[in-house]
Amino acid sequence: MAKTSTQTGPAIPYALAVAGVLFASICFGLVPYFSRGLTQQGVAPYAVAFYRYIVAAILLLPVLVMHRKAWREICWGLSAGAVMGLGWIGYVTALEALPASTVGVLYMTYPVFTLVIAWALFSDPATRRALLASGLIVLAAIIAGSPASVSPQHIPTLLVALAAPFGFGFGICVLVHRLSRIAPLARIASVSLGSVLGLLPLMLSADVQQLLPEGQSDWILIVGIGLVTALVPQLIYTICSPLIGASKTAVVGSIELPTMFVVGFVAFGEAITAPQAIACALVLGAIAITRSRTTRTLTTVIANEPKK
Repeated sequence: MAKTSTQTGPAIPYALAVAGVLFASICFGLVPYFSRGLTQQGVAPYAVAFYRYIVAAILLLPVLVMHRKAWREICWGLSAGAVMGLGWIGYVTALEALPASTVGVLYMTYPVFTLVIAWALFSDPATRRALLASGLIVLAAIIAGSPASVSPQHIPTLLVALAAPFGFGFGICVLVHRLSRIAPLARIASVSLGSVLGLLPLMLSADVQQLLPEGQSDWILIVGIGLVTALVPQLIYTICSPLIGASKTAVVGSIELPTMFVVGFVAFGEAITAPQAIACALVLGAIAITRSRTTRTLTTVIANEPKK
C-alpha cells in the first residue's frame, strides 16, 4: 500500500513555514471566541465540541477509507478521538464560567497528563527536563486556579476543565505509540471521526434548541469553529511544522496561550490579573525548557512524526 505524507511535495521557504506555524497556532488560540459565542446562544457544550470536529471528519473520511487495511491503528485513533471529544466538553463548559485566560492555562497542562499516561500505559519514562517543565506547568495551574483568580464556588468547574488536557494527553500518547504507521492525514481523520462518534449519542438525545444557535447569523460561529480553529490550521500546521523542526515549532506555537489571553481581554472584557500573567509566563517557560514535539496538541505529534 502506498503511503502518502505531507512531508513530500514542493519546497516551502523557511520564513513562510514559520509564518504558517504562527498563523495556525493563533487560530488554535481563537477557540474561546467561537466556543463562548456559541454557548451564549444556547448551544450545549457537547454540540460545540461536535461542530469543531465534524468538518475535518467529513472532509478527511476518504483518506481514512484509503488506509482501511490499517484497521488496528484506525481503531486506536477512533478511541483517542472519542476520549478527546468527550474531554473537550469540559473545556467548553469551563469557558462558560471562567476567564478564557484561566481556562487556557489549565488547557496547557496536557503535557503533564501526557507524561503520566505515557508512563502508565506505554512504559515510556519521562526525561528530567520534561519533569522540570511539568513541575512549572503544575505550579502555573495552581496559581491560575488560586482564590485570587477563581472564586471557591468555581472549583468544581476547574476540575471539569481538566478533562480536556487529559483527553489531549491520551490522544498524544496514542498517536506516538500506536499510529505512527499510517499517514498524517489518516491520523487526523481517525481522531476527528472518533470525536464525532463519541459525541454523537449526546447529539442524538438532545433537544434541537440545544444544538442550534438562536440567530441565523450565528451559524458563522459553527463554520468558524470547524474551519478556523480546527481543519485549516491543522493542515497548515501539519505541512509547515516539519520544515522548521520540533524545537522551533514549540517556541513559535506557544503564541497560542497569549492568544487566549488576548481573546479574553478584547472579546469578553476580561482583565488579566497578576496571577494569570505569572501562570502564563511559567507555561511559556516550560515550553521553552522542553522544546519537544508534545508541546502542541495532536497536530504537533502528527507533523513531527518521522517517516518509516
